[in-house]
Amino acid sequence: MSAQLIFDLMPLGSILTYSGGFPRPPERFAKKLAAWENRNSGGHLTRKQAEAPVGNTTIPASITLHEGDYGSQGTIVLRVHRSFSVNNDLKFAVKEWPAIGSVLVLDRAGYDAELVHLAAHRAAAEAWLTCHGYPNAVLQEISADTVAADAVEGRADA
Repeated sequence: MSAQLIFDLMPLGSILTYSGGFPRPPERFAKKLAAWENRNSGGHLTRKQAEAPVGNTTIPASITLHEGDYGSQGTIVLRVHRSFSVNNDLKFAVKEWPAIGSVLVLDRAGYDAELVHLAAHRAAAEAWLTCHGYPNAVLQEISADTVAADAVEGRADA
């Protein structure tokens, strides 16, 4: 599916993969392999940003994936996010939906909110919030109604 469909249909917290559509090159071709890995990966959907006018130009809508955290001994040193315009040529696939009953911890209310944590339940989300500084955080529970609506509207098969 396209990045535009991901933007339109997928809930935050979904685990996605993306691909450029080409087969993986052999290990001996280090530069080709690095280029391939740059266009073939995945992560959690953490943000959907609507298009925005800037002067005489319009920046297209985009999605952002959290690809991973790097560090050691419980300390995160580097957090990797990658944003994609809805106009790009990559193909996306849904690997996993957020579980029913899980809670999205969003950094703020509103349409452009960013997912900062996905908790298994409300108590875990509230406990996480006490340890991390997000004063304007909003908790949003994934309900069976949300999943059912996605199935009825055809999003579950996408």
